[in-house]
Amino acid sequence: MKAIVQDRYGSADVLELREVDRPVPGPGEVLVRVRASSVNAADWHIMRGDPYFARLVLGWKGPKARIRGMDFAGVVEETGPGVGGMVQVGDEVFGEVEGSFAEYVRVRADLVQHKPSTLSFEQAATLPMAGNTAWMGLRELQAGQKVLINGASGGVGLLAVQIAKARKAVVTGVCSTRNVDQVRSVGADHVVDYRTTDFTRSGQRYDVVFDLVGNRSMSELRSVLTPDGTLVLSGGGSFTGGVLLGPYRLIFQARLLARFTRQRLVVLEAKPSKENLGALRDLAEAGKLVPVIERTYPLTDAPAAIRHVEAEHARAKVVVTA
Repeated sequence: MKAIVQDRYGSADVLELREVDRPVPGPGEVLVRVRASSVNAADWHIMRGDPYFARLVLGWKGPKARIRGMDFAGVVEETGPGVGGMVQVGDEVFGEVEGSFAEYVRVRADLVQHKPSTLSFEQAATLPMAGNTAWMGLRELQAGQKVLINGASGGVGLLAVQIAKARKAVVTGVCSTRNVDQVRSVGADHVVDYRTTDFTRSGQRYDVVFDLVGNRSMSELRSVLTPDGTLVLSGGGSFTGGVLLGPYRLIFQARLLARFTRQRLVVLEAKPSKENLGALRDLAEAGKLVPVIERTYPLTDAPAAIRHVEAEHARAKVVVTA
């Protein structure tokens, strides 16, 4: 099968379309014929090995997992022993597993979910990682609470705005000038253009701040929280030539400060979950979650798709079709 493979860290130039062995599903696993995947910030972080601190886990000289891609939507081609009735051959499914920029992926059956009937494969492929991150970051949000989403026009951000509105929160999105209308169009009650307004100096206070960018200090983020508000941190950063810690700086600070403040400082760990995928599917089928796709690339051009997300600060999601 064809797949996007890398052997060393670097720019999108290190990615190659190669023929590799088609995976064979083991016990409790399924083989999915990938119809679409989508690009996440994690893809270029792994591609670059950035920040350097992450290489302790990813692999020091090159990534341990050589095929890029995290999201998929496709059709079950084969099931391994013990899958039972969870999914069957021919089912249309979506989920998250490393190695999805390929014609086939092997994944645990208990981590896939049936595709939303209202969405295309391309739309469904935008949901697993970004949607799971947005859902877990906001799942405790209560009706009427005020939430600020820093990075509201990105892949996670646009889904987070919609999830927050589905939970009946009052939503403020932070984005650049060109994305103001798009963030407002998915339901944000208020939109802050960071090019003209500094949200940390507005005097507003929020019950929840969901930071998806990592471009503000801990003190700035905490300053816009209510005294018992919640700060949720979820990665962020852009490539600036390689850094040691990147968003880990805020993560380390949050873990150190958490025990000394009334404010909740949450470091989000959005692990793949069949249940969360089911919640996203239900929202999509109810018309409360509509994926926004900026561009679509064929698998052969996956390096260009990652390059666009890394360098151009893509609006919404970028999809790769296999």
